[in-house]
Amino acid sequence: MTLKLTDIVLTYPDGDRTLTALDHVSLAVGPGEFAAVVGPSGSGKSSLLAVAATLITPASGTVSIAGQDISQAGQARRTKVRRDHIGIVFQQANLLPSLTALDQLLVMAHLAGESPRAAGTRARELLLAMDLADKVHKHPHQLSGGERQRVNIARALMNSPEVLLVDEPTSALDHHRGEQIVSLLAELTRRNSLATVMVTHDLATLAMVDTVLTMTDGRLAEGAAASVA
Repeated sequence: MTLKLTDIVLTYPDGDRTLTALDHVSLAVGPGEFAAVVGPSGSGKSSLLAVAATLITPASGTVSIAGQDISQAGQARRTKVRRDHIGIVFQQANLLPSLTALDQLLVMAHLAGESPRAAGTRARELLLAMDLADKVHKHPHQLSGGERQRVNIARALMNSPEVLLVDEPTSALDHHRGEQIVSLLAELTRRNSLATVMVTHDLATLAMVDTVLTMTDGRLAEGAAASVA
C-alpha cells in the first residue's frame, strides 16, 4: 500500500485531561485508489490528514508512506518524505498573491532542487492538463475560484507525489464547479496511480470515489453516514 496508517492513536492535552482525536485508526490506500473521509465537524478528519501528511506525530501506531515507515522519524526526514512523496491540496488555495500561476508551481520545484528548465516544462504541462494554458501568467486575483483550486491541485502534483491528500476541495465552490474539481481529482488519481484521500462534507461527490469512510468521535468505519453536517 502506498499510504498505510495502522492503529493510530492521537491525543491532545486539555487542561487536567487528555482528548483523543484519533482512536486506534487504521487506513490503507493503494495506487490509483480514491478514498473519501466524511463525518461531523470535530470528528477527527483534519487530524487524520495531518498524521497522514507527516505534520503531526501520533502517540502510537505506524505511518507508512511509499513503503517507508516514518512513525518515529525525525523532523528532517519527515520533511523530505513530505516533499518527495506527498501532495497536499488545502481547503483554501493559499496562492501567493504576487506570483503567477506558473510561478506558484515553480516555487515547489525550487524547494525540491529541480532544475529550472525541467521544472518549467513540467509546470506548463500540469497547467495544460488543468485546462489553464491561457492562465499561466495570471495572478490569483485574476482567476476564478475554480481556477485557483486547479492551480492548487497542480501545485500539489508538481513534485510527482505518490500520495495526494485533499482537504475539503469543494467548500468554496458552487455545486457545478465542486463536481468538476472532484471529477478531476478522480481522473488524476487513476491516470497517475495516486493514493488519494479526500476529506469532504459534499455527499453529492461520493459517487466519484472508490471508497467512502466515516469518521465519528475519532474512529474510522467503512461506509457513508446519513449526515455529515
